[in-house]
Amino acid sequence: MKHLLLVVLVSFGMAVQAQLKTYPVGLHTGMPHNDDYTVRVRMLGGEWQDVFEYKVQVDLDKPQDASMVQFDMGSPVEVMVKKNNGTVREVAIRPLNNNIACRQVQNAVFFTLDKPQNLSIEFNGDRLHNLHLFANPMEEEVYSEEAEGVMFFGPGIHRPKDLPNNQIRIPSNTTVYLAPGAVLKAKLLVDNAKNVRIIGRGILDHPVRGIEITDAKNVLIDGITVVNPEHYTVFGGGSSEIVIRNLKTFSCKSWSDGIDMMCCRKVLVDNAFLRTGDDCIALYNHRWNWWGGSSDITVRNSVLWADVAHPINVGGHGDPDSLTGEVIENLTFHNIDILEHDEDDPLYQGCMTVDCGDKNWVRNVLFEDIRVENIQEGRLFYVKVRFNPKYDKQPGNGIEGITFRNITYTGVGENASLVQGLDKNRCVRNVVFDSIIINGVKMKHLKGIIKNEFIEDIEIK
Repeated sequence: MKHLLLVVLVSFGMAVQAQLKTYPVGLHTGMPHNDDYTVRVRMLGGEWQDVFEYKVQVDLDKPQDASMVQFDMGSPVEVMVKKNNGTVREVAIRPLNNNIACRQVQNAVFFTLDKPQNLSIEFNGDRLHNLHLFANPMEEEVYSEEAEGVMFFGPGIHRPKDLPNNQIRIPSNTTVYLAPGAVLKAKLLVDNAKNVRIIGRGILDHPVRGIEITDAKNVLIDGITVVNPEHYTVFGGGSSEIVIRNLKTFSCKSWSDGIDMMCCRKVLVDNAFLRTGDDCIALYNHRWNWWGGSSDITVRNSVLWADVAHPINVGGHGDPDSLTGEVIENLTFHNIDILEHDEDDPLYQGCMTVDCGDKNWVRNVLFEDIRVENIQEGRLFYVKVRFNPKYDKQPGNGIEGITFRNITYTGVGENASLVQGLDKNRCVRNVVFDSIIINGVKMKHLKGIIKNEFIEDIEIK
């Protein structure tokens, strides 16, 4: 009871006293600094506060050093970003949909944020050495020490106590709190557990995986940043009732996907920023130790940046030995900004991909209010029943009920979108393209889309 009172009082105090919180403890964590930028923030009319510019790496093809800063805000703030090398000719603050205007003074820009958001600030078109700015909401729950049911990581570097082990197992009914300035060099494993919460403003630094959720139920991830994991940022297998909120990640390794779910149900991803060296979001059926299909998964209010591979990938991996095949269904992708898609191999191209293999059925998928800013190499839409011997033992069974609504794309040079079935028994059915705007022009027909005779009931609105 005493500890709970401490949490409530601290949270209440933050709400009434501080509407801006920076993390100067970042200077003492041992995380690498990037001097490309100087970043300061202040409440309107207040005093400037320095923030720590972390070095992160991006892009699988040739990893590059970019920057990241973060702070918490509960009222409007002004931000200064100064570029410390070279001349500033142009500035972009993305997602462009946020409509953030800036004022340039020599090599610095000033802008105001009226609400929390995740941004990329890019000078002279450089997207590989940019600044990622994460303006978090104020923390609502703060801990200052270990307690019953609370695993606490304070400012500084933390490793598993039983080295050379590279993971920390989280038991049921546990809150894991990573305080601002906490840097954890380990994977968090939630296995055969329930009622687990992983919260705070801390960082998982170069783990094998970030957070692994297997055969678990009722798991919350909120506010964590994962920097350059060797593999997935969040992996879910055979789990349900997962909420992932305000997650930020960078990755630049092979198979370093953002969020991958195998045979999971009732999942919500909200307000994530995923910049990855492989798929940002991948939703699959059977793989490894998990069977039973997937359903009721929503990704919303997020920013996706695939330096390589797909921003959104649905339908791969299934149970080829099943008599009927597994089903992945009832998926929603809503209010998403896709900042980049770059994939050289035509088999794995697609900002919004439904790629059905391994005896799977894919049903009822909605892509809505999605803005695609750039395709370096790839496609806008990819809907295909496939047989890919690299990953499949059987072809996919079929795709039915896919809706693309209110999609905008501005760019040139992408490959044509694709909608294809495999044969007369493995078709794509009931696909709707509703209010698709490409470079300001509304889509009116399927001209220019690669298709075949194994598609039925394709509607354009």
